[in-house]
Amino acid sequence: MGKTLYTLEVFLYDAPASEEFAKANPVVSRTIEIRGDQTLQDLHDAIFAAFDRWEEHMYEFHFGTGPHDYSEGRYRRPVPREMADLFGEDTPASNAARTTLDSLGLTEETVFGYWFDFGDDWYHQVNVVAIGEAKPKVKYPRITARVGESPPQYMDYEDDEDDDE
Repeated sequence: MGKTLYTLEVFLYDAPASEEFAKANPVVSRTIEIRGDQTLQDLHDAIFAAFDRWEEHMYEFHFGTGPHDYSEGRYRRPVPREMADLFGEDTPASNAARTTLDSLGLTEETVFGYWFDFGDDWYHQVNVVAIGEAKPKVKYPRITARVGESPPQYMDYEDDEDDDE
């Protein structure tokens, strides 16, 4: 048997985007295929590319009953303890670079959260839509579908203020 393949739909559901952008793009999502032996860090990199971002920031994956719930685990790139203390963490996060998708026990009903940029707060919901077998000689992760435009990583607040006048 080959390696497990996860097909994920990643929806942007809360973002610092303009009202004009939101009206023009009521749904913004990306479909990503990723192997089970790849890590949450690899998934972060794929989401980062899929949404056309260019400047790295902190990120975190949340597992629980909804995208903001991390009662079943939270994962991110490791940070020094003193930095974690700045966030007032009650539960330390696990290392995203060492956590494979296979190790998470995902099913086709699994929904989890992805939070990018702890200052601007880009929130995503990730739905596992299919679990199958990876094809040999195909490079994963890969983006297989895009719905909606990618919002700019940083909103031009001057343009938004001009729209309000």
